[in-house]
Formats: sequence, C-alpha cells, structure tokens
Amino acid sequence: MTTIDPQDIAVEEPASCDWSALVDDLNRLLRLKTTPIGMKLFATVAEMEAVPKIRRPKGTIHTTDQVVAQAARLGWTVGITAADLVGAQCGTVIGLQPRDDAWLSGRGMAGVWFGTIEDSAAHQRAMDTVAFGQYEAMAVSPLTSGRLDPPDICLVYATPGQMIILINGLQFTGYRKFEWSVVGESACADSWGRALATGEPSLAIPCFAERRYGGVNDDELLMALPPKYIPRAIAGMKRLAGNGLRYPIPQYGIQQDVRAGMAASYPDRA
Repeated sequence: MTTIDPQDIAVEEPASCDWSALVDDLNRLLRLKTTPIGMKLFATVAEMEAVPKIRRPKGTIHTTDQVVAQAARLGWTVGITAADLVGAQCGTVIGLQPRDDAWLSGRGMAGVWFGTIEDSAAHQRAMDTVAFGQYEAMAVSPLTSGRLDPPDICLVYATPGQMIILINGLQFTGYRKFEWSVVGESACADSWGRALATGEPSLAIPCFAERRYGGVNDDELLMALPPKYIPRAIAGMKRLAGNGLRYPIPQYGIQQDVRAGMAASYPDRA
C-alpha cells in the first residue's frame, strides 16, 4: 500500500457545505461535463437504506464502477452491499469484503492482467483499500442532492487540462507536493480506495474496467477527495483566475514571442 507522509498539510472541516453553490463554482471554473458525486460508507445496511430516494439493485450484479457511474452519469442515488457486487475485487476496495489470503493471492488476475501469479499477488498487495469490519454498505449520489451530507469523499471526473487547474487550486495555499500511485487495473484503489483509506486527495487514471463498465470517457481522469478540500480548491482556482490562469487554457502559439503572453500573469515580464 502507498505510504502517506504523516506531516501533510492539515485542512479544517467546514462547518457546513452549500453543495449546490460549490458544484456551481466547480462547473463555472472547470466547465465539467460529468456530475460531481459523493460516496459514503455506512456501518449498517439500515443506515444506507434510510437515505432519501435511494435506489437498490434489483436482482442485478454490478461492479462498483457501474454503481459510481449511475450517480455520475445518470444522477441517481444508489446504495449497495457486498452481495450486489460481482466479486471481492470490488468489495475489498471499499471495505465491504476482507483483504484475506484468497484475495491477496491474485489468482483471479494471473494470466489475464499479469504474467505470473507472483506479479498478480504483488498487484493485490499494492492496492489501497478500506479496512474490513467497519462497514456493511456504501452509497453514491450527486453532490447537489445533499442526500449524503456529508459524503466521506467527493469524486470529480475531469480532462487533464481541467484536472491540473483543480490541482493548482489545491496548491495555491498550504502548498504540498502530491504523489499518487498507479496500480494499473483496479485503479479504483488509486482513487476512491486511497481517498477513503487515507483521507487525502487521490488522483487516478481510470482503468480498463472503469471505462468498459463504468462509462468513463477516454479523456477523463478521476480525483477523489474528502469534502473539506473542495472549498480550498475553489478558493485557489478563483485566485488563479484573477491572475489570468483559468480553464479553458487558451493556446498561445508555439512560434509566437512569449513575452506578451507571460506579461498577462507575470507583470515583470512585460
């Protein structure tokens, strides 16, 4: 599993969130095409099923990617248990199934995604997952619904250009160098698995399964982050926009004299 520096920058939890206003800011600053959503784990199934207007799978088996997509692509509020998922690879990432010897062996992926059983087992050990035994259920919902208030993490799908502006916003104050992992297949461990397990912003390149089963577009990356980071990112992006550093990023021209363009953000370059 990825090691997190314990000396990271502390971020205070906001007293309350106006989710509609925050999402309006995100959409205005980044022009997102996909609905920002929340994900929340529940200690009991009853707590999950008490969420207003929640949908439950009816005799169907899904990947977690599909469940996430139903919120991000269709605007649904959906709740699941381990029994609704296709197998332990999905359930273990969100703490609904154990990280046991069978799962760690990697037998299900050997010869498919990895050349040897040793490679497959190494992949399983590298994945960030939520500890088993705390939760029985999980739900996802658009942030603007306010039904998971607060969610454990927020999920933002964005193009690379949008994502770097979001990252720049997070770094505008309380700067830190972000270091993220790439496990390859099962990249949900790099996004929601890592963010849930560590409480840290986590960027991922969505994997084959997320794109095949979860409807993730070819040009999308995924940022998973606790809700306390959203106001900070928005505040930073607003300051960047005031400096002329905003999305969409206009192409300046690869053969132009750069001084006039640089002067827009750096007055001493005029």
